Amino acid sequence: MAREILLSARGLVKEFPAKGHKRVHAVSDVDLDIYAGETLALVGESGCGKSTLGRTLIQLIPPTAGTVTFQGHEITGLSARAFAPYRRQMQLIFQDPYASLDPRMTVHDIVAEPLVTYKLCPDKAAVTQRVRELLDAVGIPDEFLYRYPHQFSGGQRQRIGIARAIALQPRLIICDEPVSALDVSVQSQILNLLKDLQERFGLTYLFISHDLSVVRFMADRVAVMFLGRLCEVGDTKTVYERPAHPYTRFLLDAIPMADPRARETEKPLLQGEIPSPIDVPSGCRFRTRCPYATSRCRTEEPELRAVDGRLVACHAAPLDR
Repeated sequence: MAREILLSARGLVKEFPAKGHKRVHAVSDVDLDIYAGETLALVGESGCGKSTLGRTLIQLIPPTAGTVTFQGHEITGLSARAFAPYRRQMQLIFQDPYASLDPRMTVHDIVAEPLVTYKLCPDKAAVTQRVRELLDAVGIPDEFLYRYPHQFSGGQRQRIGIARAIALQPRLIICDEPVSALDVSVQSQILNLLKDLQERFGLTYLFISHDLSVVRFMADRVAVMFLGRLCEVGDTKTVYERPAHPYTRFLLDAIPMADPRARETEKPLLQGEIPSPIDVPSGCRFRTRCPYATSRCRTEEPELRAVDGRLVACHAAPLDR
C-alpha cells in the first residue's frame, strides 16, 4: 500500500545575500518527501543547512526557488491569510528551551496562546481546561500552571515547549535539535515522550539532529545533508548498516563507542574544513574532503539516484566497505 506523502519539496532553494553581490547557498535544489506518521531525521554537521531547510519547508522562511506541497496543496507563495489553515498543521519544537519561552508569561499563558489565537475554545474556562490536559500529556504537574519559565529546569521547559507545539493538534512537527541543550539523563526522557506523543496523536516528525546515536533511536528514515544538498536518503537500518555515501560513513564512524575494542580498528577521518556556503566547490560539494574524489567529481555535481534501496548522490556509489 502506498504511503501518504504529507509534505513534499521539489527543487527547493534558499539563498541569503552576503557582502557585495555574493550569496549564501544555504539550501540548494532539495527534493524531499515526508510520509505521514513517520519520523524522518535530517542529519549533518553544523552549518550544513538543516535548520534552514526545516524552517523553509514550513514557510517560516520563504524559499528563493522551488515548491513545497502539504497534503497535496502547494503552500509556497501563499498570503498570510491563505496560509493560516496550514500553519496550524505545522509546528516547531525549538533547540533551546531557555530562549524559546517568553519569561514574562506564565506556563498557562504560553500554552494557551495558540488556542486563543485560533479560537479553539469557547471561553476562558475551556482554555484553562485544555491547557491542563496538554501539560498533563507532557508530564507537567497541575500545580505548576501559573509558574514562570525561570522556575523550571531545562527538561521541564522543553516539555512546556512540546505542549505548546501539540496544542493545535498539528500533523507535522519540526523538531530542531530538541534535546541537544539538555543533560544526557534528561534527553532520553524527552525522546521517549516524543515517541509516546507520536503514537498517541498520530504525529509526523522531521527530526533535525547532529547526534546520530539519538537519530538511530528516533528515526524511521534518515536524510543526510552536506553544504545545502542531500547526499543520502534511506531507511534508518539500511543507512546505518550499509552507508553508501562517503560522508555518511564518516559521520557514522565518528559516533563514540563505549566498547574500547570497537575503537581498535583505525578509521579514516574527514579531511579539511567544511567549504564556505558562499564559495561552493564546483562539481561535488563534498569532493574537497572526500578521499575517493575523481576528476569527474570536480566538474559534475552528482544527483540523487537509487542505490541499494536508498537514494545516494555520489558518482562512486555503491562503494566497497
